[in-house]
Amino acid sequence: MSKMDPTVFVVDDDEAIRKALKLLMKSVGLAVETYASAREYLDAYDPDRAGCLVLDIRMSGMSGIDLHRELLAKHAITPVIFITGHGDVSMAVQAMKDGAVDFIQKPFSDQTLLDRIQHSLKLDEDNRRALAQQQKISDRIQALTPREREVMELIVEGHPNKVVAHRLGISERTIEIHRSRVMKKLGATSLPHLVRMSLRAKEE
Repeated sequence: MSKMDPTVFVVDDDEAIRKALKLLMKSVGLAVETYASAREYLDAYDPDRAGCLVLDIRMSGMSGIDLHRELLAKHAITPVIFITGHGDVSMAVQAMKDGAVDFIQKPFSDQTLLDRIQHSLKLDEDNRRALAQQQKISDRIQALTPREREVMELIVEGHPNKVVAHRLGISERTIEIHRSRVMKKLGATSLPHLVRMSLRAKEE
């Protein structure tokens, strides 16, 4: 199996849930790998492997939220679907603001989860195809205005809008507009995706 063949990565510290989800994925012909902890997944993590991550929000040791933050720090583009309990919805909403693709609340139907997974796998495929088109990325970056390029560089370095606005001496609202235009012009679906695009363009 090549790295571009999509895999559903399941991270959950409940063995029964891991087994059930593995059976569900296999029943519809999806490749699946399960991990008993966030650390176990991180140790095996390969940014070039296609797929999506189904992640329990509450786990012993490193939580799903902490794992997500670690992945964001690595500029991971693998779509993340959180599995949440009733009391975790606010955390999951915050995680989506931070870049997670979706969350699904227990108890959930098999079909609901499979629908979210198929959506995430398509998103991952689209993102990786865009990254593979290195020349197109470079051309799109060249087509940005000088100001948009300045904004992009500072955002990619990890600076929040407020800091970028202060650096460039313009309003935070103007930065938001530039940021939105940069994302649209480059076809970036998230901040990690934008960072990957920028890094890929610099590899030329």
